[in-house]
Amino acid sequence: MAIRIAMVAGEASGDLLASHLIRAIRHKIPDAEFFGIGGPKMQAEGFDARWPCERLAVHGYVDALKRYRELSGIRRTLLKQVKAERPDAFIGVDAPDFNLWLERKIRGAGMPAIHFVSPSIWAWRGGRIKGIARAVSHMLCLFPFEPALYEQAGIPVTYVGHPLADTFPLQPDREHARELLGLPAAGRVIALLPGSRQSEVRNLAPTYIETAKLLLERHPEVSFVVPLATRETRQLFAEALCSAQANELPIRMLFGHAVEAMTAADVVLVASGTASLEAALLKRPMVISYRIGKWQYRLMKRMAYLPWVGLPNILCNETVVPELLQDDATPPALADALDRWLGDPDGCAQLAQRFDALHRQLRQDTAEKAATAILPYLNRTPEWNPSRQPA
Repeated sequence: MAIRIAMVAGEASGDLLASHLIRAIRHKIPDAEFFGIGGPKMQAEGFDARWPCERLAVHGYVDALKRYRELSGIRRTLLKQVKAERPDAFIGVDAPDFNLWLERKIRGAGMPAIHFVSPSIWAWRGGRIKGIARAVSHMLCLFPFEPALYEQAGIPVTYVGHPLADTFPLQPDREHARELLGLPAAGRVIALLPGSRQSEVRNLAPTYIETAKLLLERHPEVSFVVPLATRETRQLFAEALCSAQANELPIRMLFGHAVEAMTAADVVLVASGTASLEAALLKRPMVISYRIGKWQYRLMKRMAYLPWVGLPNILCNETVVPELLQDDATPPALADALDRWLGDPDGCAQLAQRFDALHRQLRQDTAEKAATAILPYLNRTPEWNPSRQPA
């Protein structure tokens, strides 16, 4: 019989990560079979998607509550299938709120349960480590500071690096990016990234537009690029431009192309999130900003353990780029912070060196390392080691 692995990936990022992992495992075990919840990239690798990963996507707490019964039903049905079919292992890819419950039940039924992408226990909700210890046989971490947290809790763990570090070049080609986007080779370009969610764009677009106005007054030759993930977010940003009477600003809205926009830019204004890590891997100076509801911000601030929200600062363990959050994210403050980078070429060069070292630290051939860590749990492979199996 072929090795069989059950998997659950949520959203597009999990689908991409899981597809690379499937390919890496198949390189070692060509006849391995995979089933569960996944997206089109996983299916392109031969994954049997019994539900599409889009079914797991929720947008905020309200949507999660509305869809609780539906998602709970999917999870319980999949659990029954896994218990009946008894695959060699289960791999939950991100989606911790969905996967950790499933992993605890699967591990309790005597099957290895591996979680790929550590929840952000280092940022908040640190008490989850006890639940994770009950749920997972092995944790695969993307960041180098994470394994120590799991080792202290007695959880088997492997640092596998970040997949973006594998795919992004060590030396981004800014000239090519400008040519691709039709931007002038000379002249200053600022990338504005107000986020991928509609709520983020609603909160940040007016502030970013007013910031662009101030920068244009100081630098008449400057131009702006705004990559937006969906038609809905593009429409929201266009409406914000109209409301601000700013249609004459030299702003180009793009469908996607966030990586190209950041590569082409002299400096980036970015909402906190994965895009800030992308900017770091592209060696770009940046200013991180964020705005959410007041009650939600107070709650998150009370729960937070670290003094930063941006991944570049967290990974460097110091403030290497400014973070202007909530009431501090005013147009004058953001414009001043961006302007400081524009006037400090030596500081930009030093930051690029720091980000190059970070890039090399995160570049670990993630899929290969993850597949190697998983092999000992597949008890019909030559690498099987009974001592690595869950108790």
